[in-house]
Amino acid sequence: MTPAAEPAQPRPAATVPSSSYRLQLQPGFTLRDATGAVPYLAALGVSHLHLSPLLEAVPGSTHGYDTVDHTRISEQLGGEPALRELAAAAHRHGLRLIADVVPNHMAVPAPERLNRPLWQVLRDGPDSPYARWFDIDWTAQAGPADAPGRGRVLLPLLGDRLGAVLDQLTVDAVGAPPGRPTGGVLRYHEHELPLRPGTEELPLPELLGRQWYRLAWWRLARTELNYRRFFTVNELIALRAEDPEVFAATHAVLLGLHADGVLDGFRIDHPDGLADPRGYLRRLAAATGGAPGTTGGQAGGAAGAYVVVEKILTGEERLPEDWPVAGTTGYDALRRIDGVLTDHAGACRLAGAYESFRHGGPVRDLCTDPHPAVAEARRGRADMAGPDGELAAEVDRLVRIALRIGAAEPAHADHSPGQLRAALGRLLTGYPAYRPYARPGEAVPAASAQQLRAALEGSADPTDRLVAALALGELGRGADKDEFCTRFAQTAAAVAAKGVEDTAFYRWNALPGLNEVGGEPARPGLRPADFHDWCRYLERTWPHSMTVLSTHDTKRSADARARLAVLAERPDAWAAEAAAWSTAAGPGFDPDADWLLWHTLVAAWPIDPDRLVAALLKSAREAKLHTSWTTPDPRYERALEQRARAVHANPGLLPRIEGAVHALAPYARANTLAAALLHLTVPGVPDLYQGSEEPLYTLVDPDNRGVVDFGALAVRLTDAAAPRPGDLAREKLHLTATALHLRRTRPLGPYRPLHAAGPAGDHLLAFARGGDVVTAVTRLPYGLERAGGWRDTVLELPAGGPWTDELTGRRLPAGTVPVAELLAALPVALLTRRD
Repeated sequence: MTPAAEPAQPRPAATVPSSSYRLQLQPGFTLRDATGAVPYLAALGVSHLHLSPLLEAVPGSTHGYDTVDHTRISEQLGGEPALRELAAAAHRHGLRLIADVVPNHMAVPAPERLNRPLWQVLRDGPDSPYARWFDIDWTAQAGPADAPGRGRVLLPLLGDRLGAVLDQLTVDAVGAPPGRPTGGVLRYHEHELPLRPGTEELPLPELLGRQWYRLAWWRLARTELNYRRFFTVNELIALRAEDPEVFAATHAVLLGLHADGVLDGFRIDHPDGLADPRGYLRRLAAATGGAPGTTGGQAGGAAGAYVVVEKILTGEERLPEDWPVAGTTGYDALRRIDGVLTDHAGACRLAGAYESFRHGGPVRDLCTDPHPAVAEARRGRADMAGPDGELAAEVDRLVRIALRIGAAEPAHADHSPGQLRAALGRLLTGYPAYRPYARPGEAVPAASAQQLRAALEGSADPTDRLVAALALGELGRGADKDEFCTRFAQTAAAVAAKGVEDTAFYRWNALPGLNEVGGEPARPGLRPADFHDWCRYLERTWPHSMTVLSTHDTKRSADARARLAVLAERPDAWAAEAAAWSTAAGPGFDPDADWLLWHTLVAAWPIDPDRLVAALLKSAREAKLHTSWTTPDPRYERALEQRARAVHANPGLLPRIEGAVHALAPYARANTLAAALLHLTVPGVPDLYQGSEEPLYTLVDPDNRGVVDFGALAVRLTDAAAPRPGDLAREKLHLTATALHLRRTRPLGPYRPLHAAGPAGDHLLAFARGGDVVTAVTRLPYGLERAGGWRDTVLELPAGGPWTDELTGRRLPAGTVPVAELLAALPVALLTRRD
């Protein structure tokens, strides 16, 4: 460890944040830049800084998830000295640090020498001490010419078939320059690969056949790749974090920084990619001084790290209570907060208008089963798991394991590769959550068994039932059976993530704001009663779980979604407006692209043509209907770009779009402030995304990962409390700082719903936190206005003395208060009662 510039302060007794603030570190915003932002963030009121991944990543990485070296803090971010300086500055201001951890994978960089463990595996093959690090199926590829039974790694990095690029391969047999790995090197453009010792002088065809890797055309990855990836990203190779040696080596630096008091907590990226999430989390808890056997909302033990997991919960799925964590990273909260502020009936009507816009026919309400969004999700999963799907190689690995089991045990024999593949495709398509949590040698969790039964859909097919039993570990132990159980779960998670969030959610765009991580576009809206039930569940079971509204992975920021939510309150008017815009834009080529274009303009307005085109092209490629990342259609993409750019050149259309956004503004303002206040006062630990303390209208990455001007924010924070009607930025910043400071200065008490009485009671969402804090927000503001406003609606404030609205300074007596009076200045109120 590099010695600190000054000793770290002792870790405080309570490590649970009152709130956190996510910073996206990158070459344009380093650890030293973060240090400069500390005074502002302390003044804002957060308790913890939430840092994106810290370990050395691919040069120029703007996200840090492509780790190349676990032994050092990223030099391009400033290195360990800069991290320790940040921690010292944060401690002086009463702040602590949380770091994002990437346990599931490393980068396959170019040049490959940047990843030393992988370099050694490519050079020395399965005999390398690092071979156990990576999740490689050595049996899937024939080995070198002199060791065909030992296997090798497929490297799908060639721009064309091998024969077409042989003249682009060069051999440097002299050795690497000083400071680089020694031995001969094979070069292909920016790629730099090690040569197996003793093969440097061989003719090129023979040299290629003697390596522990097989160079291949990149298109072969989906069917022949034999290392597990992060989803479908060939450049990210999976780690075997379940191996104690691998865990120790890849976590040593971060655990050392925790022991030194530099880091207080960890966000665990993609735990569903791990072989054994619970086992990993227990090992992490033990390594940070916590009690690995604790369950249900524990923060890691009295001296352990605060740990949250990026677990995506589907439908009514619950976080496993035997995980020793504080909770999730908050996508479950995002869905509930957005949901309670979305008009269910209007969203159903808007879905029907969307289908009519695309296909013609009358508009009908569309919230009945089978829902088109559900069908798209199944189709997306099926596309991923199919014989030619992007995850076909992962499914084929499961087929090979099942065939080995059948060969060893006659009771499970005579299931053909085709039958096994078809059964796996059906189960992976129908599995209703991310993955099962069956563990070899343990009783099957009831939830996982129920989910597998749902995926079987009553099938009596013997191969279906064999695959399901193997997936749940119900047929006994053995190396292959244990591996099948583990690999099925990991593959299911990849199929769900890529098939639903990264495919279906770009295909069915009725109300794009619903298509977020963990979202359920087939079930729009949430009743206030259900929202209250969820808040009480969170408080009871995971009181320290993170809650979020915007993240580095959201497709649209919270305020962009707040605008789109208004459209669900006026579905017929919006459908007519979208049709008018399409007419004004001239003949189109794809109604679905038009619908998404108009929603994107509203969500992110004002938006320049380059940002607009980038977001639309990414959406079209992810949808994989007309074009894709791997098989782009230049003609379609050119038409999409021309359509988008023409909007800004259309003198009749541009003012109409701007006018529509302006007309939505009062209702979007209410949604923005309501979501922000709910986020900051419901149970859990609110995690703010950088820049979201003011209105933020960003789209899918990389649009949402830009550098924030904290100096300008600091200036605006100094006068945010001064009233300035119509200034949403000032209002949101003031609300955020006020609520954050309230959380820091007093624990929020037990959650208790409050109910308004009167004709507009359903438009008020209110609750108490203990006896001295009340939150009240407006929901469905457009419908409220159309119904005549609050009229005689009243809210009964808890007894016990006068209340103060912290946002306006107004004092209100206990007892019955007209909601029109309570929300006269703002559409939300944060009330406190002081003894």
